[in-house]
Amino acid sequence: MKHFFLLSLLALVLMGARCGAKADLPASVYGLTWLNSYEEDSADVRTYRPNTFDFPPSRGRTGFMIQADGTFIRYGIAPTDGLEEQPGKWEAKAKDRLLVTFDNPKHAPEELEIISVTADQIKLRRKQDQE
Repeated sequence: MKHFFLLSLLALVLMGARCGAKADLPASVYGLTWLNSYEEDSADVRTYRPNTFDFPPSRGRTGFMIQADGTFIRYGIAPTDGLEEQPGKWEAKAKDRLLVTFDNPKHAPEELEIISVTADQIKLRRKQDQE
């Protein structure tokens, strides 16, 4: 009985550690196509706005869609200036960090730091590997 109690306690601790990593994203973020508003970018922070935003004319914009179920789609610029979908998954590494992996192995995983989020703007920083 003592071993069962300890095993149950260990299982709860491990589940709590895994569940503790939740992204701090409002529900309004999910399911929208977010496009890079590069006019608002700074040196290391990228600004994204919903695709319904009144952007200035551009030859193309990269972006992404994030779903609450862990689905992530990155949008690259296609050869015809349209959007090319690059599907993948995301998981929270902390409340302000996401790890994105892509279905196609030619796309390297990315770690994104959430700088700020509102209903009409997301600011992200791509984390660089420390080598």
